[in-house]
Parts: sequence; C-alpha cells; structure tokens
Amino acid sequence: MDLSEINRRGLVMLGCGKMGSAMLEGWLNSGLNASAVHVIDPNPSDWLQGTGVRINSDLPEAPAVLMIAVKPQMMEDALPQVAGFGGGGTLILSVAAGTPIQAYERAFGAGTRVVRSMPNTPAAVGKGITAIVGNSDALPEDLDLAEAMLSAIGKVVRLTTEAQIDAVTGISGSGPAYIFYMIDTLAAAARAEGLPEDMAMQLAKATVAGAGALAEQSDESPEQLRINVTSPNGTTQAGLEVLMGENGLAPLMRRTVAAATHRSRELRK
Repeated sequence: MDLSEINRRGLVMLGCGKMGSAMLEGWLNSGLNASAVHVIDPNPSDWLQGTGVRINSDLPEAPAVLMIAVKPQMMEDALPQVAGFGGGGTLILSVAAGTPIQAYERAFGAGTRVVRSMPNTPAAVGKGITAIVGNSDALPEDLDLAEAMLSAIGKVVRLTTEAQIDAVTGISGSGPAYIFYMIDTLAAAARAEGLPEDMAMQLAKATVAGAGALAEQSDESPEQLRINVTSPNGTTQAGLEVLMGENGLAPLMRRTVAAATHRSRELRK
C-alpha cells in the first residue's frame, strides 16, 4: 500500500474500537507514520494510547482520508465534528454499519468522495472480508486506496451498487454469528455422543477453522472437497444424508440469509 499521501496529509479516524485498532495496527506495521494519524475517540484504549498517534488533538486542515468507525447510534453527534472535511478534498471512508452513502452526502455536502464499506468481525484478527462501494464522486483511485487500506484486515470485494450491501450483510456481515452457532451445536452433538465438554468444543472449533482454511486455500471447490472426504456408505455419507435432506441445511441457510438480508433492507429504510 502506498502510504506516502496519507503520511504527508494525514489520516483522521473518527472512532477507533476493536476493528479500527486492528486496521491501525496493520497500517502502522506497513509503514504509516504514527504522527500522521489523528484519532477522535472519547474512550481511547490503553493500546491506542501507546501507539504514538495523536488522540483528541488538533486536526489537519485537509487530511487525505477521514475514516468513520463509530457506532450507528453515535453517528448523529459524531459527524458534525468532521463535517468540514466535505467537498472533495478528503476521501470519506466509512466502516460503520447501517449508515448509507446518502447520509454522508447530506452531512458533508456536494462533491464529497465517499466509499462505504461493510467489514465483518473476523477483521479483528486480520481474517475479515470487506465489501466496498463508492458514490458517484468517488474516483477509481479512491476505491483502489480504500481496498489497499482495508486489506490490512483481510480480503476485499467491490460491489457494483450500494443496494448489494444488504445481501453482504446477510452473508458475511451476520455470517460469523451463524458459524459461531454452528460450532456450539456441533460441540453439543459431540457431548451427546459421550465426549467431554472441553474436548467436544476443541474438536468443533478446530474442525470448523480447519475446514474453512482448507476451503479458502484449495484450488478445488467446496463441493469437490466434500466429495473427496465422502466414502460410499461411510460415516460422512450417513451424516450428509441428514444435512442434505429435504429439510436439511440448504433450505435452512437460504431462509437464514434471506431473513438477515430482509432485515437489513428494513433498517436502511
């Protein structure tokens, strides 16, 4: 990532919680000067205070990027603090959930370059995936910069319309919670078959993490990976006959994602 422009003009972070801290750590490790970072946060963490960044101090006149990472319920009070960065001189990069591009355009005024992103919670350990989309004023190089910055917390995909964020919310935004629940239910099933509680959870966590890593790194599709471990009339086939039945996992997952996507659309309105 080319940090020269940010090092020269500065980066302002409106909010720096767990996700913001994960990104900041990645940027500092990549060569971002701590003195170029200005954080606005009423409750800075001990880690943040030890990084050397500027916290709740005077802000640069026209930073290269303003990153917005506050909770939705704080947005109304927080945005006026940085409204002067609108008009196009500063790229507005949002990692805040639930706030549409139109809200930023109203807050910052005409000509403001806005990139909205939808990261997910594994970003806190550098294993996230983030979807990004820009407004009509955002330039191709703005999306390139946003992608480079957000790569510090995982992979990045580009959307063609902001409306697609609802589906992203239903899949990758809410998806970690589905997987956490699956780990719990897998461990509970193991306990029901007689395994000790700690061992059941250890097996469930490692199985899900390992399968995910294999699926991500393999050149084969998840379908082929499933076939590879399914011996005819074996144990895996017996289990899959339940999961792949008429009332199995596929229709349940379809309803789950549809419900989350629908709720995201409701909240947007």
